[in-house]
Amino acid sequence: MEIPQIVALQKHFFNTGITKNIHFRKELLKKLLAELIKREPEIIKALYTDFKKSEYEAVMTETGYVISELKLTIKKLESWAKPKRVFPALLNFPSSSKIYSEPLGSVFIISPWNYPYQLALTPLIGAIAAGNTLVLKPSELTPNTSAILKKICENVFERTMVFVVEGGVEVATQLLAQRWDYIFFTGSVQVGKIVAEAAAKFLTPITLELGGKNPCIIDETANIKLAAKRIVWGKCINGGQTCIAPDYLLIHAAVKENFVACFKTEVKKAYGENPQESEDYPRIINEKNFDRLANMLKDETILFGGKTDKNEKYISPTLIDEPSLSSEVMKNEVFGPISAVISYKNEEEIEKIIHAFEKPLAFYVFTTRKDFAQKMIQKYSFGGGTINDTTVHFANNNLPFGGVGESGIGAYHGKRTFDLFSHKKGIVKRYNWLDVPVRYAPYKGKLKRLKTFTKLF
Repeated sequence: MEIPQIVALQKHFFNTGITKNIHFRKELLKKLLAELIKREPEIIKALYTDFKKSEYEAVMTETGYVISELKLTIKKLESWAKPKRVFPALLNFPSSSKIYSEPLGSVFIISPWNYPYQLALTPLIGAIAAGNTLVLKPSELTPNTSAILKKICENVFERTMVFVVEGGVEVATQLLAQRWDYIFFTGSVQVGKIVAEAAAKFLTPITLELGGKNPCIIDETANIKLAAKRIVWGKCINGGQTCIAPDYLLIHAAVKENFVACFKTEVKKAYGENPQESEDYPRIINEKNFDRLANMLKDETILFGGKTDKNEKYISPTLIDEPSLSSEVMKNEVFGPISAVISYKNEEEIEKIIHAFEKPLAFYVFTTRKDFAQKMIQKYSFGGGTINDTTVHFANNNLPFGGVGESGIGAYHGKRTFDLFSHKKGIVKRYNWLDVPVRYAPYKGKLKRLKTFTKLF
């Protein structure tokens, strides 16, 4: 089926008004839940085949997270969709005011390869809950997971409601040329700009979930052993291919040596003497990204790790010592298991380094000084973050997840995903038992009363 035909069919179906029925949406979500639970073993196998993601990581970061989000959405959908009463304006007396949530229409979701299941289905769940039709284009770099996503959607939804289109750049370009009511994209800053440009042609609203160089500050008062353990976990999960992974480490000079020693110990505890042999350590997604990461290691001082195997697309957990800000590892987001270690002695040095980059998606600070932690999170602009841990803010669906500046536009998770794919329509209901004449022409002699009235607000 041709892409314009797919879009036309979905627009026609949306215009029938069927998707505005809450019961219709809820039953679809229940059907989706049953399908996801049934196919979880297939999904886990596909994720392992695509880039050796372990079963534990697959459940923790993909299938378990999606099922939790879906169950929450099913449970809360009716209350989320219910019109919300707000205080009326005195100028409209007597009246009542409500906010109605209505679906946007035809939605296009482009999902990435690093969490190919979770980052496809989480926005999809919200879009369906809000009553939209949608086309999903999963990543061509994870073909096994994409095939399962297509099979799931075909078993649950009519193609007039949800349609999965597999393919690469050419397919994405054709889809972006269509007129959508909303576009949701997760991926790189570079491609995000292309999506934004395509959306601008039709003034289509967008969400861009991008990335950036996420700083991780470890001050001299931090619990170094625990910090190292949590940083190793946040950095190495998914092979470092996580948009909110700590990108570079800003470590107070007084505790740098201790941190490096603890980092080495924690890597060995997690993945053994040789992480390449660990069943829990994923691989880099493809040769292109392997080569990009391997190039970061050239001419650098390696504190730990640095081992590579192109045949397996393996790169060990690695610490690079004091690279320049113009080095390959510091030019762009790493998106791999490599961390730059940069020492500092005062807050002015921290500021100089952080301000050398665009606003990041995530921000981390390890300290036992409450005032220092508060100062850091208030001073710098970033999408979201954690004090004394890494990446775990993502797991709380009561928190917004999204970027700022070049790290993204818009935020979602939990109710915010439903709201993101809904138009909030404000309605005033006027009552007929009183009609204040001061607002009507002719206005002669009424200005003084109007000014007195407006002073009440």
